[in-house]
Amino acid sequence: MLNNGIEMPILGIGTYTLSNQQAENAVYWALRDGYRLIDTARIYGNEEGVGRGIQKAIDEGLVTREEIFVTTKMWTSDFGNGAAAIDASLRRLNLDYIDLMILHHSQPSNDAAAYKSMEQAVSEGKLRSIGLSNYYTPEDFDRLVNATTITPALLQNETHPHYQSITMKEHLKQYGTVLESWFPLGGRDHTQELFNDPTISSIAAAHSKTSAQILMRWHLQAGNIAIPGSSNEAHIAENFDIFDFELTDADMQRIAAMDQSRRHASY
Repeated sequence: MLNNGIEMPILGIGTYTLSNQQAENAVYWALRDGYRLIDTARIYGNEEGVGRGIQKAIDEGLVTREEIFVTTKMWTSDFGNGAAAIDASLRRLNLDYIDLMILHHSQPSNDAAAYKSMEQAVSEGKLRSIGLSNYYTPEDFDRLVNATTITPALLQNETHPHYQSITMKEHLKQYGTVLESWFPLGGRDHTQELFNDPTISSIAAAHSKTSAQILMRWHLQAGNIAIPGSSNEAHIAENFDIFDFELTDADMQRIAAMDQSRRHASY
C-alpha cells in the first residue's frame, strides 16, 4: 500500500537494456506468468514495445488494464518540459494513464520543476502515483520533498545484498515512501558474484531453490519492491516462483551481514 492509498505489486519485470521486441516478449511472458508490475523508462527506448506486450496480454484475456501497474521514468533531459514528456510516454505506451512515473535521476537545477509537472498530471488523471529514482542521501531527498507538494510514493534505488539501502529506508519511513530495488540481483556484471556467494548458495540449497529465487525472496521479506530484468522466458518464470517458501530469521540475518554499502553501478 503506497502512501496515497494505491496498491502496488511487490514483484515486477524490469526492461532495462531490452529492445522493443525483447520488451514486448518479456512483458507478455511476465503478465502470462502472473506478474502485474512492469517497469520501463523513456531512456530505455522500449516504451512502445512494453505497450505492445501489455496490449497483447489484454487482447488475449490474460489480464485487464486495471490489474496492471505500469511504471515509467522521465529522463533528465526532459525535466525542462515535463508536461510534454508525460504526454509522449503516454503515447508511446499507448495508455490512457500511467500508474507510476518517476524522475529518473536527481538533478537539482530543475528536478523540482519536473516533479511539479508530474503533480499537475496527477490532478489531470494522467498519472496515478509519482516518485523518484537515484536519490541516495536524505538531504537530496528532502530537498526535493521540501520544494514540492505530493510526497513521493516510492524511491527506486540500486539495492541488493551488497548495498541494502539501510540509511535511505530508515529515512523514508517518516514519509511512508516505499523503496524499490533496481539491480535486485546485483546487476548484469555482478549477478554471478551474488549467485555464487557461499551465503546465498547455501541458503538456496537448504530451500531447494535457486540463488535468484533466494535473492528475490530476501527483497520481499526485507520490505523492498523488486523488478528483476530479463529477456529470458525461463528466468522470468523462475524469478516469480518465490511465493511457496519463506526465508528463516537466521537466513535473513545471514544476508543482512552481507551488506558492504557498495553499489555496483555509478549512475
